[in-house]
Amino acid sequence: MLVLGIESSCDETAAAVVENGTKVISNEVVSQIDIHTLYGGVVPEIASRCHVEAISSLVRKALEPVGGIQNIDAVAVTYAPGLIGALLVGVNFGKSLAFAAGKPLVPVHHLRGHIAANYLTDPTLTPPFTALVVSGGHSHIVNVGNHTTFTVVGKTRDDAAGESFDKVARVIGLGYPGGPKVEKAAATGNPSAIRFPRTHFADNEFDFSFSGIKTAVINYVHNAQQTGTEINIPDVAASFSAAVTEVLADNATKAAARFNKKLVLAGGVAANGTLRKRLKKECKEKGVQLFMPDLRYCGDNAAMIASQGYYEFLAGHTADETLNAYANMSIEENPF
Repeated sequence: MLVLGIESSCDETAAAVVENGTKVISNEVVSQIDIHTLYGGVVPEIASRCHVEAISSLVRKALEPVGGIQNIDAVAVTYAPGLIGALLVGVNFGKSLAFAAGKPLVPVHHLRGHIAANYLTDPTLTPPFTALVVSGGHSHIVNVGNHTTFTVVGKTRDDAAGESFDKVARVIGLGYPGGPKVEKAAATGNPSAIRFPRTHFADNEFDFSFSGIKTAVINYVHNAQQTGTEINIPDVAASFSAAVTEVLADNATKAAARFNKKLVLAGGVAANGTLRKRLKKECKEKGVQLFMPDLRYCGDNAAMIASQGYYEFLAGHTADETLNAYANMSIEENPF
């Protein structure tokens, strides 16, 4: 079964074709990073306009290896969560294409797609497992019962991990996008140079909080500026990165060890080398089997949407021309 995936939830326009949920036939992505770097972050209106400009030719290119839309069995599109204007571009294009071609329309939750990126990397992976989903806007620990059943067991109570990377990067003068730039700076820094706080909760040991560490970095930088002390940017980056990845890895491996002994990493922050290294170490210590997506599938892409779309279609989760986009929606919901 061939599924066309369409992704436009933030600042990447993407289209892909995936066979039976695991075999990537095509995977096209147009990034807007260079544009948004000028503004220090994603500008929603600009993102939407860029999606409009790119989506038609990108989908056409993704369909070339299979001979066109007539050979596709279903159209899967990201409909939540994300920037509402950006989502609407993909949803409306997907609806129109599916209607015109007489193909089933499959709505896909963006975070479910990130988890499905692991099926592309390792086709032998099957639920149940525990997933650590870490991106610019989300930090979740999710128990995946089957391909379309998800239960959140832990999440951030304030900032997401990716969001804190972006904010800290701006504070220490690295700019946007924060994640890769903090990781690059941290490579030459001392992770033990500064002891930034690690937050844990007594009422839910799997929840996260990253606003405290973000504030701690801001205060550290401001104090240094006020006293005329030179800031060692690599040390700050390394110490901050160590604190965030320690909490992420500790909570996630603890959850996986308790529930099913399998941990899956997902989301844009899954590309972070420090986090991947920490997870390998802790999973080995706790006897947990670890699955991580290829780096090319960590960021937003449509192959992951097509993959999850395959399983959503098999579960009967299809929509009609009334499908709408939603800026916020729990990964647990199955509205179709």
